[in-house]
Amino acid sequence: MTSVPALHCLVEDAISAAAARVLPRGAAQRDPLVRPSEHADFQSNLAPALAGEAGLPPRELAARLLAELADGPLDVELSGPGFLNVTVGRQALWQQLADRLADDRLGVGTPLSGTRTVVDYSGPNIAKEMHVGHVRSTVIGDALARVLGHLGTEVVRQNHLGDWGTQFGMLVQYLDEHPQPAGIGLAELDTLYRSARQAFDADPAFRERAQLRLVALQSGDEATLDLWRELIAASTEGFQRLYDRLGVLLTPADVDAESRFNDRLDGVVEDLRAAGLAVESEGAVCVFVDGVDAPLIVRKKDGGYGYPATDLATLRHRVEELGADRILYVVDARQALHFRQVFAVGRLAGWLPDHVEAVHVPFGMVLGTDGKPFKTRSGGTVRLADLLDAAVEGARAAVAERETVDEAVVTAAGIGSVKYADLSNARTKNYVFDVARMTSLTGNTAVYLQYAHVRVRSILARAGETAVTVDPDTAVSPAERALLLRLDGFGAVLAEVSATLEPHRLTGYLFALAKALTDFYAQCPVLKADTPALRANRLALCTLAARTLAQGLGLLGIEAPERM
Repeated sequence: MTSVPALHCLVEDAISAAAARVLPRGAAQRDPLVRPSEHADFQSNLAPALAGEAGLPPRELAARLLAELADGPLDVELSGPGFLNVTVGRQALWQQLADRLADDRLGVGTPLSGTRTVVDYSGPNIAKEMHVGHVRSTVIGDALARVLGHLGTEVVRQNHLGDWGTQFGMLVQYLDEHPQPAGIGLAELDTLYRSARQAFDADPAFRERAQLRLVALQSGDEATLDLWRELIAASTEGFQRLYDRLGVLLTPADVDAESRFNDRLDGVVEDLRAAGLAVESEGAVCVFVDGVDAPLIVRKKDGGYGYPATDLATLRHRVEELGADRILYVVDARQALHFRQVFAVGRLAGWLPDHVEAVHVPFGMVLGTDGKPFKTRSGGTVRLADLLDAAVEGARAAVAERETVDEAVVTAAGIGSVKYADLSNARTKNYVFDVARMTSLTGNTAVYLQYAHVRVRSILARAGETAVTVDPDTAVSPAERALLLRLDGFGAVLAEVSATLEPHRLTGYLFALAKALTDFYAQCPVLKADTPALRANRLALCTLAARTLAQGLGLLGIEAPERM
């Protein structure tokens, strides 16, 4: 899909064309070095950068470029040692507004069309409730899936559930000895898991029975498998309720559990051995990666398999069967070495070809207001459901300060606050979970942005007009210009998120947009504008701002209510 070129691109093209007429061919093909400026809309530092190569003083070279730009749509001034300060003409600004409004996608193209991206995120363990540690992977992964999909890639969501291993022999045996009523939920399973673990650790006889049950599970004993499937069904249903409440895209169809790859693990080891990559070391089968002291253990000395073998089989599947061009693993930073090893072995084995990008997308921890890992008062892990409850109640208190409480609005504000608090922090840094701060009506919060959207929608509703028109000959005030330029950066910030995998760039953009909108209101009456043309242009600006806020919040997985 064709996008609406951003204004900075139009400026770059104009300066590049001028440079082609002034500079030697090689120099003219350089980056025109355009950036936003406090002194104008944009500034180019091309002349100082290329003066030596051109054999001219910087200001003289800048003056020649200025002369070439004199008859165009840009207002250009020479500044300092040879900088070009560029101001976009009012007709070009208003036309940009009209072009973006005419496009359902607000002028954002689909540069990733024709590619396929696998996003591996969330990944809770069967029979365990999701806790605060799962919120980051789930929320970050979902935002990335939304943004990348919006830019045109085919996103394949993968929820790599932990559904296999020693603990399931233990839990199945405990359930067999302590039958539960039909319809057991995830919370009850979590309690049973802890009871089973206590029995396993304290009772050697039970531990022996659990180990025999694990053998039965791995051997395909049907009665054991039936109990195991019940665990998976109950857990998956519980996870989905949380996903639906959290408003993420994951569904049962996205489950890509560990057990799926059980029958491929022997092949992984055999193929690595055949390629001369895997060797025996102290009874285990390992691959040694250059530059890494610890080997990747693909089969343990007891003959069992762990995460390395499963992740290699999964990687192979995603390349060979899913046809991924890019694979993102949204997993906490503590797994950095593991993924470095898995990717390196995948490259060596030829399972991860050079044209496929595999990326570990790490993130920091969630901290309490005391700056320590977020825990309950008793020191236990905070359930994700309880965290969401607290945020919704915090939003209820914040919203009630101004409006009659609407439950749908309170829920949207509370859930949005959790997601935005996570996404607005740099991904790799720890952040503090503070309900009062994250549900505040002021500052960089979801509720502030939701209110900004509600306010602009209210203005549009009071205007009562459906047709949007733009008069390109109307003068542009400083606040209008600032808002127009901010709106024009939407596509560029989405491209930054795609390149860096950092959703906080989008939250920062939306917060800056909301502040520009507030400045616009203070200086530019909309409904009582001086002329009909000015009123129409300002309503058009409000319309694009509302649509950009709604679409930006939507790409973060956050609702943009019409009223609050």
